[in-house]
Amino acid sequence: MTARIAFQGEPGAYSHEACRRARPEMEALPCRTFEDTIDAVREGKADLAMLPVENSTYGRVADIHTLLPQSGLHIIEEHFVRVHINLLALPGVKLEQITHAMSHTVLLGQCRTFLTQHKLRRIVGADTAGSAMVVAREGKPTTAALASELAGEIYGLEVVARHIEDNSTNTTRFLLMSPEADHSRRGDHGMITSFIFDVRNIPAALYKAMGGFATNGVNMTKLESYMLNGSFTATQFYADVEGHPDDPNLRRALEELDYFTNNLEILGVYPADPGRK
Repeated sequence: MTARIAFQGEPGAYSHEACRRARPEMEALPCRTFEDTIDAVREGKADLAMLPVENSTYGRVADIHTLLPQSGLHIIEEHFVRVHINLLALPGVKLEQITHAMSHTVLLGQCRTFLTQHKLRRIVGADTAGSAMVVAREGKPTTAALASELAGEIYGLEVVARHIEDNSTNTTRFLLMSPEADHSRRGDHGMITSFIFDVRNIPAALYKAMGGFATNGVNMTKLESYMLNGSFTATQFYADVEGHPDDPNLRRALEELDYFTNNLEILGVYPADPGRK
């Protein structure tokens, strides 16, 4: 049986591109929602899940961090993918024939300069690859899609203009999720440990909890807070730090953190992607 990797979106989505880069030998399984992507792994329909967590331009991907703790899955890798946006049209269509561009609202905003320069009207689509599918299906030479080159290959569209995004460093970070944790590896570019925690309801609890990372020389690359169950007083934190829990300095920092928390759960220990640098 062919191994599968699940992702959210239509074939040709940037998550699909991340799957191809990370696991080219695996069959990519498109899913309707992030929840469906996670369920595909939990139900045995897929072996791994590829989930986007943050973008260098637009910040975190909504809902992902709140889904991770309840997913029952473990982070085993991270992958940074440069988001190159292309104008895709029907075969033989020239740029001067195009009057409308369709894509997800985020991508339309990322190509504002190009769209304005060429006086292209914006059409909001459900997602990037889905927009390419619509352009191919409707067959209108005046309408093009903003999407990946992979989407163009899948839906038989040609690249009319390549890499038209305003931000030349636009990058999305993806997490590769597995039913099984793997803390045995060591990466050539260092390690990342991801975890969630709830601080105890005592004065300066977060300040004291974070102190252990500073005094032990552990670099924290990400810290985000989330309300629990709609409460303004119950807060959960998600964090990424450099290092492995077996490293003496990180072990001491986590022990100190545990003292000031009601709950501490490690979501993954995995090699740092070279794209971090």
